[in-house]
This record gives sequence, C-alpha cells and structure tokens, in this order.
Amino acid sequence: MSIRGLHRERTTTSPSALAPTFVPALWSLALTVVVLGPLFTSHGYLLLRDAVSTPRSYLTDSALGLSDAAARAVPQDALLAWVTTVVDGGVAVTALLAASLWAAGVGAARLVSVLLPGAGVPPQVVAATVAIWNPYVGERLLQGHWSLLAGYAALPWVVCAAVAVRRRSGGGWWALAFWLAVAGLTPTGVLLAATTTVVVLAMPGGRAPRVGRLAGAVALTVAVSAPWLVATALSGGGTEADPAGVSAFAARAEPLLGTIGSVAGLGGIWNAEAVPGSRTTPWALVGTLLLLVVVASGLPSLWRRRRNPVIVALAVVAVVAVLGTALGATAAGLQLGEWAMVHVPGAGLLRDTQKWVALAMPLYAVAAAAGVGALRRHFTPDRARSDIAWAALAVVVVVGALPDLAWGVGGHVRPVRYPDGWQQVAGIVTANEGDVAVMPTGMFRRFDYSGPVAVLDPTPRMLRADVLQTGTLIVEGGAVEGEGARAVDVERLLQGGADPSDLAARGVGWVLVQHGTPGDHGRSEKTLDRLTQVYSDNDLSLYQVDGAWVRETSGRSVVILAHLLLILVMVVGAAGMLGVRLRARISKLLGVLADLLRRDPGKQA
Repeated sequence: MSIRGLHRERTTTSPSALAPTFVPALWSLALTVVVLGPLFTSHGYLLLRDAVSTPRSYLTDSALGLSDAAARAVPQDALLAWVTTVVDGGVAVTALLAASLWAAGVGAARLVSVLLPGAGVPPQVVAATVAIWNPYVGERLLQGHWSLLAGYAALPWVVCAAVAVRRRSGGGWWALAFWLAVAGLTPTGVLLAATTTVVVLAMPGGRAPRVGRLAGAVALTVAVSAPWLVATALSGGGTEADPAGVSAFAARAEPLLGTIGSVAGLGGIWNAEAVPGSRTTPWALVGTLLLLVVVASGLPSLWRRRRNPVIVALAVVAVVAVLGTALGATAAGLQLGEWAMVHVPGAGLLRDTQKWVALAMPLYAVAAAAGVGALRRHFTPDRARSDIAWAALAVVVVVGALPDLAWGVGGHVRPVRYPDGWQQVAGIVTANEGDVAVMPTGMFRRFDYSGPVAVLDPTPRMLRADVLQTGTLIVEGGAVEGEGARAVDVERLLQGGADPSDLAARGVGWVLVQHGTPGDHGRSEKTLDRLTQVYSDNDLSLYQVDGAWVRETSGRSVVILAHLLLILVMVVGAAGMLGVRLRARISKLLGVLADLLRRDPGKQA
C-alpha cells in the first residue's frame, strides 16, 4: 500500500475520532422506544411467528442443540434458560431486543466517527437512523428473528474493532472478542459479523501483520461458534437439509421493485406476510427510492476516499451481499442452492438468503452520513446550521420511507399473555420421565391470545422435558421437511391411534394436547383414552405415558463447556475494553495533574 494510502487509513481513525457522544446514543434510544413501544408499555411475552418468549426456559437437550434437528437456536435457547432463572423471560427478551436496536444505532454513529473524522454529530444521527429504521429491521421483527438482530447490531462495532486491530490500537482485540461473542447469539449472527471482520482485516495496509490479524479473527470466530459447532458435531443434527427450502426461503420481489430492488432497499424477506403494510403497496417503490437517495448522496464522497481500504471493504461486502442475494433467487441460483443442500453438510444454515443483506448496513449508514457533508458543500456554506438542516431532512426522509415501522411495526410486535394453564402444565411435567409429544401435529399454532398469525409452538421453551418437533415448515407452495425423524415417527403413531406402549418404547412420557388451534389430530383420541390424564382445561390437556424409556444424552457437559467458552470470551472482551478505557481516563487525569504541578507559582498568583 502507498504511503499516502496508509496515511489516509491512519487519519480516519485518530483517537479523537473515537470519542463518544451522547447525542447519537439518546437518538438511538428514542428510535428504539418508538419501534418497540408496545413491548415497553404492557407486560407479557413476545409470541410472533418464530419469536417465542416464556416466563421461564429450561436447559433441555434441544436447548443445547443435542437433538436430531439443526442447532439454529443455539446458543440463544441455552442462554435464555440461564438468564430466566433470575429474570422473567418476557423482560429478558424485550431487554435484549431493545439493546440490539440501540446498539445498532450507536454502533453506526461510532463507525462514522471512525471512518469520517470531523463529520460531526448530525451525520452520526443520520447513520444511526439508517441502521435502526429500515425494512430489514421491520421484516425481521415481524418474522420473529429478534436474536438475529443482535448479530446485525454487532456489524458496525466489529468494523470499528477491526480498524483498531489493523492499527494496533489499544483495545482492538478486546472489542472484537466482545462483539463477535454478542453476534454469536445465533449461528447466522456470528457468520455475518465474522464475514465483515475478515474482509476488513484482509484488506492491504495497516500496522498489524495481515496473517496474524486474520488468524486471530478466525480463532475468535471458532471460539464464539463453539456452542453450535460442538452440538452439531455430537448430535449430527442439521447436517442435511430439504432442497425445497431453497426456493421457499429465497428473497422475494416486493411491489414494483423486482428482487434486486427489494434487497437493495434492505427488504425482500421470503415471507410475504412478515412485511410492514407499506411494503405491500406501491409505497414500497417510493420508500426504497427515498432510502437509496439518502445513501447515494454520500457515495461520491466515499469514492473520493477510495484509498481507504476499510471503506473499500465495506463497499465490496455490500455489493456482494445485495447482488448475491438477488442472484440466489434466480433459476441458476436456486439450482446451485438445491445442489448445496444435498451435497454440502450444514448448507441449510444459508437457505434464508435475505438474511445476508444485513451486510450492506455498515456501508449504507456511512454513505448516508457522508451525504450530509456533500449536500452542505454543494448548497450551503454555513456548516453548523446546514449540517443540522440536511441531517434533519435525511432523517425525515428515512423515517418517511417506512412510516409503519413505528410502534411495533404497526402494532404487530406486541406482548401476549399466556393462559394460566401453561404454568400449571409446566409445574407438572418433569425432566426425567420421558419426552413430550404434542398434538395437533406441526410446529406452528394459531391461538386466540396470540393474534391471527401462525406462531411457533411455545411448548419446547415452556417445559422442563424435551419436546419432540419434526422441524417441518409449511410455506406457500408446499412444505419444507425438517430433520426431526424421531418426532415424525411419534406423530405417525399418535395419528394412527397406537398403543401407549409404542410411545413409551420411543421415550415419550407425556402427551400435551392444545385446544383451540387448527391442526391434524388423526385418530389420537384412541391413544389418549388409554393414557392417564393429569391436567385439563379449555386450553390444554396433559396426559402421562407410563413406563416411558428415558434416553440418556451424551455430550451435555461438553456442550455446556462450549457455551461457557462463549460467555468467557464475552466477559473477557468486556473487561478488556473497560480496562483500556479506565487506563486512558487515568492517564488523562495524571497528565492534568502533572500540568498543574509544573505551573509557575508566580503566574498562578
């Protein structure tokens, strides 16, 4: 890299540029409250499509990823099981979700201070707005992917940490460890953060050797991925995937946009029902154009900084993410994805291709911030006032592009209250008398108290015992087969009215029947009539199966150690960042004291 290019990278990451400001933090908090308002104003539990929070979760084999299903919710479920021993599950999920959105905004503002030194507070506020207020956040909230947003929030922070690592700046590795661990709440989250980190660190230049910094990033990624990597290795679950999932979960074209326009506007989730109402109308085109105009206004300014390898890295990641996601929805892309599902172990983790559009967020935020300065230079000479004016205009445009993100995405993201029967059943079912089978069949339910949309069955997160689930997902145009072979076998027995001894032989100790939700019961009444009913009300009926074989799961201690490794990386990273900050404060204080002691007593008088 040229001396000039190295100088550019150094000047964009000066220590003064890293000084935090409270204005973007307060603004990010305000936006978070506006988006998640219903969760703050009433107590309850998030139960919306894939999002399930319960009063208490338990450290079952499924929570640890030790089942025949893919470890998609690892380590999220295990961490919630530990947290809910001291904090109510509804409070915990709301707090984690709010922290994620707030961190995304503050992280975007910090990234601007790193890459655009001297930009000031107004551009940082614009960056925070773009990071929080966009279709990706809205669609993932409606789909119930609250934990994925932790990985999304970590993206600007890992870029800042990677810049510090490149410069051998104090605290870089500590920060990188912490934010990779935060992203590690889900497998997809850590892959998003790791991809961004590796690309930034792989770019030429910087003071730290490239091989060393890449090796360190890979080692940290493996460490924070240990929970789901170890669980998958021990259980073998999720190594195969139904090729039908590729087309079912491909990015989707929104009105008047096409697939490329939808994903370029940070939208295009596969589920047409999990979108804000404005994205189902021609306003989708208008809103996308408004967002992209704000982003495009700063691209010429970033082009002039193209010697900065970090900005180039963010641009490459964004372009590949948008184009790759769009191409994945073409005939050739679908064919390649279906081949991967069959021949590449673990490829099912990649089937929801629109998730990867999150990688474009750091560039979008920085470009939108750069646009404030560009507009001021072109139209108004007074920096102080015009920066505020142009930033305010950009904020209004971004918010107006998706007006129904406010208040729980139009009121859809709101807490629910479980009927009392759930707590009664949770108190009866034990962890050492067999697994739980659930009727009706299927993984999704429609309860009166949860609203009109299908929600993931809360039973696995409500009970101490493992709950058998097939993993089969019903989507538009058919079904995507899951990995739960044992659950499929048990469902077949129940639907056929099998003898209870057949259930007991397969490790089933309980059968929970949920009333008031559509689904196939088959001839299960024939089996239930021969079981002992231990609880029943208008919502739930619980039956016990005598003589159930209790299976022994090997590897629990190893997987728990893998989870503890993730927690250790997070704690050590946080402690390291705090130590660096304290040392900096102490050094500054000592410097001030030294200056006072060196003063001339005569001048002081």
